[in-house]
Amino acid sequence: MIKINSKKIAEILGSASNVVDADIDNVSSDSRDIRHGDLFIAIKGEKFDGHDFVADVISKGAALAVVEKLVPDVPVLRQIVVPNALEAYGKLGAYVRSQFKGKVIGLTGSAGKTTTKEELKFILSKFASVYATSGNFNNGIGVPRTLCNMDMNAEYAVIEMGMSAKGEISQLVSWVKPDIALITNVYPMHIEFFPNFKGIAEAKAEIFEGLKPGGIAIINEDTNFPEVLEQRAKEHGAKVVMFGKETHPDAEFEMMQEGEHYLYNAWCVLTVAEALGLDVRKAASYLKDFGALDGRGKQWKLKFSKGEYTLIDDSYSGQPEAMKIGIETLSKMKTTGRKIVVLGKMAELGNTSQAKHIEIGKTVAASNIDIAVGVCPEMKDMLAQLPKSIEQHYFENKSGVDEFLLNNLLQNNDTVLIKGARYSSELYKVAEALIKKGTGDK
Repeated sequence: MIKINSKKIAEILGSASNVVDADIDNVSSDSRDIRHGDLFIAIKGEKFDGHDFVADVISKGAALAVVEKLVPDVPVLRQIVVPNALEAYGKLGAYVRSQFKGKVIGLTGSAGKTTTKEELKFILSKFASVYATSGNFNNGIGVPRTLCNMDMNAEYAVIEMGMSAKGEISQLVSWVKPDIALITNVYPMHIEFFPNFKGIAEAKAEIFEGLKPGGIAIINEDTNFPEVLEQRAKEHGAKVVMFGKETHPDAEFEMMQEGEHYLYNAWCVLTVAEALGLDVRKAASYLKDFGALDGRGKQWKLKFSKGEYTLIDDSYSGQPEAMKIGIETLSKMKTTGRKIVVLGKMAELGNTSQAKHIEIGKTVAASNIDIAVGVCPEMKDMLAQLPKSIEQHYFENKSGVDEFLLNNLLQNNDTVLIKGARYSSELYKVAEALIKKGTGDK
């Protein structure tokens, strides 16, 4: 973060508070991370209130705190009072971003955001220094954190933005102000929070609101509602660039992973490289060195008592379209052993939940999957669609699934896909257990 004087911070936040004179070069909303001389943002959450920690962080050496109300027993001169601490965090991040001289690439999408972000970071770093969102800090707290921590010496910044409701991207992009805004895809994720599917596309298209006139909008032409995305981009004065099966940079490349979704990630990244004026063929030559991320399709060769098997750990999330893609990708893979799917419930589908779980069952039924394991009651609807030729197993929850796989089901050379809603099905814990046991990690 750049060094900002405390009085300047109060000015940026529109606060009339009279504060001590201090130069701030680090800010956080997590009281556990606060160091001497830092600025603490007291954010109110559903399960916590940052104001409860203000006295503690100040006593431990924090220079100031941004608060929504004065906290007793804390010097008034060490409190910047604002109407909304979260918005204040965003304003501070927006100020830091405004001082950044490089190009900012903002991205959103229903699936593949983090993988695309990491792939962009990987490829662009071959040409210049790159700063990018850490992990998946892509929400109302994560984006301000990302902006405040920007490396001002980088030439490129890749900022990921996520959403589950209308208006969220609009807020985030007002802080990010990207030079290039891209949408990876539009799927019916978080649909329970929207009146219809098109509403999700409209919410994703909010990313174009923050583009400067003449900025570049990069859109997946093969996703749902591309015409809506393109129209909204044009309304905000963007230069629209599409990518997809028929429209992508002309460059040959190899990839570590199999699957059409990885092709779309690659086309997206190369389209960004081309928009930045980089050597696209050179960029394409580096794609073969980019591997899948943990929990997002990474393949593991694991050992067990009967030999070795391949685990495809795609357990980070489980929304319908991504689950279909995972199943179809496994179905098309050339393997010597059996193909097994371990699928957990999908979340945030509202009244479409049963229909979507049935769709997944039909996808498995149409594949050449050998064995399907359903986890959580919702997956009974998935299993009910399968023919007798596909071996079926059911678990109420993730408990005991790893032991069942290792001790009863797996054979040498099997390939297993694990996918489900992260916190609803908790199948990531099954994947973690298998990896730990299969790698000898104690």
